[in-house]
Amino acid sequence: MKDLILGILFIILVGVGGLIYRNAVEHPSQPIACPLDARACPDGTSVARTGESCTFAECLPPNVSLPAANLAFAVPEGFTATTLPDGASVAAYTYTAASSTIPSRILVRKYEVASSTTALAVMQQTAIGSPSGLAIGATAFSSSVLGGRRFTIVSIERFEGVIDTAYYLARGADVLRFDAVDTDVKDWSDAHLDVNTLPAHRALAKLLTTLQVQ
Repeated sequence: MKDLILGILFIILVGVGGLIYRNAVEHPSQPIACPLDARACPDGTSVARTGESCTFAECLPPNVSLPAANLAFAVPEGFTATTLPDGASVAAYTYTAASSTIPSRILVRKYEVASSTTALAVMQQTAIGSPSGLAIGATAFSSSVLGGRRFTIVSIERFEGVIDTAYYLARGADVLRFDAVDTDVKDWSDAHLDVNTLPAHRALAKLLTTLQVQ
């Protein structure tokens, strides 16, 4: 009886082993070969596909991705994320120069464009001058190309050491607004002052050249 049981167990083991061997031969385990393409990050670096799903790895800082706003960019050196100032803001960054105790800022806002209006109308409605609180006239708007995209530009504030310039980008269903806000500007009233040399303005111009609209 004992020999019979051992014989049956041997036959079962041989059968199971055969099934395992056959499965290994017919379905060999192979490493997943992901496509060799790469995704370019805003700062010029790139990431490859990885993992079982072959998805792209996340771009490392200073790259930032804002899925809710469908855009990505590289945060300028020295700027750190801070609290959003209002409901339209999707990102905000500050920088404090060594010669100042008041931080300069970069703000990113998104405004929806309703079917009953236009992107230009949204820009004019949201370009409210400070400290006047009045809408800025259409003649004050200009445009410039940065990173291959055309931005509509308007001065929002130039008062008591604060210089705020807004860069608008129309995308059809919405309008993005990027503000460079420099503070504690000693010669803010100088008509010959080149605002593009100020820390926040210079940093924003660099940020806009890295912009990726998703």
